[in-house]
Amino acid sequence: MRLHIDVTMDYQLTGHDTVLLTLEAAQTDGQTVIESTLDVAGADLRWIDVKGMPGRRVWAHVTSDRMQLQYRALVEVTRTTAVLESLAATPMRDLPGDVVSYLRPSRFCQSDLLTEFATQQFRGLEGGARIAAILDWARSEIAYVPGSSTATTSAVDSFIARKGVCRDYAHLVCSLARAGNIPARYTSAYGAEVNPPDFHAVAEVWLEGAWHLVDATGMCRAADLVVIGSGRDASDVAFMETEDWARPLWQKVDVRRV
Repeated sequence: MRLHIDVTMDYQLTGHDTVLLTLEAAQTDGQTVIESTLDVAGADLRWIDVKGMPGRRVWAHVTSDRMQLQYRALVEVTRTTAVLESLAATPMRDLPGDVVSYLRPSRFCQSDLLTEFATQQFRGLEGGARIAAILDWARSEIAYVPGSSTATTSAVDSFIARKGVCRDYAHLVCSLARAGNIPARYTSAYGAEVNPPDFHAVAEVWLEGAWHLVDATGMCRAADLVVIGSGRDASDVAFMETEDWARPLWQKVDVRRV
């Protein structure tokens, strides 16, 4: 399956600013970027890789007080959607070094504060069966409410409020998986079924020696997603970070099947 991605962003900046962007489709397992263009008006661009975190970032030094951006890409997705219940957990002694860090609590995924709940709620379940149960719990217990959370909302906040958006679902899944000793990372992505259309967030869990995409919102399957980047939580893969204050004037994310 091929997906065409078209992103337009227009932001008012506080004077000249350097912006860190994480919005380009990644060249990674299960997907191939066939063509891609990123244009930031009047900006100097410098691409970087972050060790241990999939996806490419770009520094954009904007020479005016306005950031006007256009990103277009055509991506072929070849991954399949795994049957979670058939996947076994990887013994901790067999975890690769670059996976171990995704067992730990992070700023927005306080897995240590949810360990007792996870132990009681998902008792007796292991591996993919445990992840499937976590997804079922999130879909039944958390209401998808646009505007119900902010950039500072954590997994524990969402657990208490019982509402959130894709970012919050992903943080909760990562936290509950880590609480059961299953490595999990937060992944930003594009999906054609995302409603309202926007940058999307899902989780990836490490089972049987590989990462598997899971979307607790139920909007997308692994086979329908284009991965942008992954990290411990949203702080590692924010689509845009600025040194100073920035105000959105216009933003559009359009993802279509070709």
